[in-house]
Amino acid sequence: MSDNKKSGGLKFSPWWISGAIIFMFILLNIFNGTSMQDPTKISSSKFDELLNSGQIEKVIVFNKTQAEAYLTAAAQKDKANKKVSKDLFGNPNKGPHYVFEIADAQNFENKLIKAKTDLKLKDYDFKVKDDWSGIIFQILPFVLIIGVWIYLMRRMSGGGAGGGGGQIFNIGKSRAKLFDEKSEVKTTFKDVAGLEGAKEEVQEIVEFLKNPEKYTVLGGKIPKGALLVGPPGTGKTLLAKAVAGEAKVPFFSLSGSDFVEMFVGVGASRVRDLFKQAKEKSPSIIFIDEIDAVGRARGKNNMSGGNDERENTLNQLLTEMDGFGTDTHVIVIAATNRADVLDKALMRAGRFDRQIYVDLPDIRERKEIFEVHLAPLKKVEGLDTDFLAKQTPGFSGADIANVCNEAALIAARNNKTAVDKQDFLDAVDRIVGGLEKKNKIVTPAEKRAIAVHEAGHATVSWMLEHAAPLIKVTIVPRGQSLGAAWYLPEERLIVRPDQMLDEMCATMGGRAAEKVIFDTISTGALSDLEKVTKQARAMVTIYGLNEKLGNITYYDSSGQSEYSFNKPYSEDTAITIDKEISLLIEGQYKRAIEILQENKDKLLQLADILIEKEVIFKDDLETIFGKRPYHKDNEDLADLTV
Repeated sequence: MSDNKKSGGLKFSPWWISGAIIFMFILLNIFNGTSMQDPTKISSSKFDELLNSGQIEKVIVFNKTQAEAYLTAAAQKDKANKKVSKDLFGNPNKGPHYVFEIADAQNFENKLIKAKTDLKLKDYDFKVKDDWSGIIFQILPFVLIIGVWIYLMRRMSGGGAGGGGGQIFNIGKSRAKLFDEKSEVKTTFKDVAGLEGAKEEVQEIVEFLKNPEKYTVLGGKIPKGALLVGPPGTGKTLLAKAVAGEAKVPFFSLSGSDFVEMFVGVGASRVRDLFKQAKEKSPSIIFIDEIDAVGRARGKNNMSGGNDERENTLNQLLTEMDGFGTDTHVIVIAATNRADVLDKALMRAGRFDRQIYVDLPDIRERKEIFEVHLAPLKKVEGLDTDFLAKQTPGFSGADIANVCNEAALIAARNNKTAVDKQDFLDAVDRIVGGLEKKNKIVTPAEKRAIAVHEAGHATVSWMLEHAAPLIKVTIVPRGQSLGAAWYLPEERLIVRPDQMLDEMCATMGGRAAEKVIFDTISTGALSDLEKVTKQARAMVTIYGLNEKLGNITYYDSSGQSEYSFNKPYSEDTAITIDKEISLLIEGQYKRAIEILQENKDKLLQLADILIEKEVIFKDDLETIFGKRPYHKDNEDLADLTV
């Protein structure tokens, strides 16, 4: 109970002092302003009149600059001195009655001596007193300026909250969050589904720190760092959280942007402080998320100056990871999805000894990820996770978590008591295609054009061997598209030219159907054209799959070509590349037209069903076209009507 009272009580703040000083300053200003109209303040000439008339009894001079005059009892009864004869409470004023400034102390003293000799003055005295109000008025502006400066610096350095950057003199301190035996991190390797190879590598690093003698007894050295590389959402940060939960050593976590500050030299200072803290608690682990914010290749940005703050920070990081005096048990784990832009000195052995690629999960890993995210959901009995894994090719772990959450929201929106398979399928459609817009106004002519376009995709993909098998087609607007077709692509490790050409042909099926049925084309094929153009350009310039250009690639895996204004090929080669890309696309467009002309009646029949139902499935295509010529056993798993 006492702790609660203490925590809820009034806490002292150093800013109260500043507030009190400002309040005193205001009061002094008020008093100083009122003293200007004080009736006790008189001029020297007025004093001379009172002195010569014998109304002054005593005079006290302070610091030879200011004098206080006391009236005689008879003078206090005079009407001319009525205002000073009484104090604020109406009592007789004991003095001083008048105050005035002295110009020449020596002349004034001679005047007092003469008045005393002439019996016009009873007594006088010279004293020295400290003028505290003057001292305060002199010091207070400096105090206020310093207080405002400290306040602004605290704000710019991260506020008064905890952490190294919260104090004015701690702006160069590290902002890393420490996880140790006092911190409760619940994430473990059991919560990281899939990623078996990555988990094995990272778990071995944890073992290095827990039991280093096991490895060093054979002459091995503990690795300096591990770099987690992979597409966004694949679980790099989650893996680091699991390391924090599994390791029984101090774990420092921060982002690459935490080093960057508006002040010169702060980034390097924070790097030094981070490694200083880690060395004091060694063996320990440092995790830097999104390290590309500070680890980009140096000297590539021509617009920046020679003393670039980010480069200084990177230089300090390189020195701390592998330089003189770095023989300590501190391991650095970093994560990025832009490994191609990192500095080569950062990537070398001795700094990041291991590069762990965290790839998109395969079908087996997707099933494990689904099982992790399905655990907290209230779902129907016998939900087929194999089916869900097959319906989400190319999904990352973050995408699967989003699917599970979206499915629960859809089930709740439909007032269901449990999440079923259809909710997950709707969630996939929602994430891939966007939100349905059933209230979008579409004219009958536009609706028919959309139906023909989507039916063209379905027809061509059905007739080609390597095209992805169809799942369903809809003409209900979703997101920015007026219609959509869902396919289940085969998960391949390598892709051959005929497979890419079949995919391009199926993509051009929509525009080809418009040409065959209406003898005209529309703007509805924008996304299709973008997709096939990228595929054709990749075949010609990246994968070396074009006979005219031969076995050559213009792909730069280091990512440094984006900083260059020059193309890696000549103008003549650029013309050849453009021609070959155009030939590839136009060839597949003509091929799609030929396929659709041969199946024109079936295409129209499929479009009519699509207009009537708005959504068609694989079974509808089998009814019209018969069994797919290139049927594969795994296509049965893609049937949504099951």
